[in-house]
Amino acid sequence: MGKQHAPGFLKLVTDAKSRVRECTVDNVKARLAAGEKFLLVDVREDGEFAAGHAAGAVHLGKGIIERDIEAKVPDPTTPLVLYCGGGFRSALAADALQKMGYTNVISMDGGWAAWVRAGLPRE
Repeated sequence: MGKQHAPGFLKLVTDAKSRVRECTVDNVKARLAAGEKFLLVDVREDGEFAAGHAAGAVHLGKGIIERDIEAKVPDPTTPLVLYCGGGFRSALAADALQKMGYTNVISMDGGWAAWVRAGLPRE
């Protein structure tokens, strides 16, 4: 089904996932329905974001998120839900943000693919 990833990448992701909280797209859908306030962050590449993204998401690609997060989100307690294509890059980005002092970061497992399958709003 999914993309074939290199063993070294998968090892890195598994290590990051041991330290980050994850949620499902259904969890995010329920939080949105309940009116919870959080920032939905798309960490995919520019072209992926431009081709379509979750409604209301901000774009901070994995390549620049560490550099730009403090300007975009100065409060490290801000609730953040990160997503990518399938939940791997978002776990890596969440791990990095936690190391930077962000305390309320979650990676959405399943990512954009799960969002689309769930029929959630897109832009």
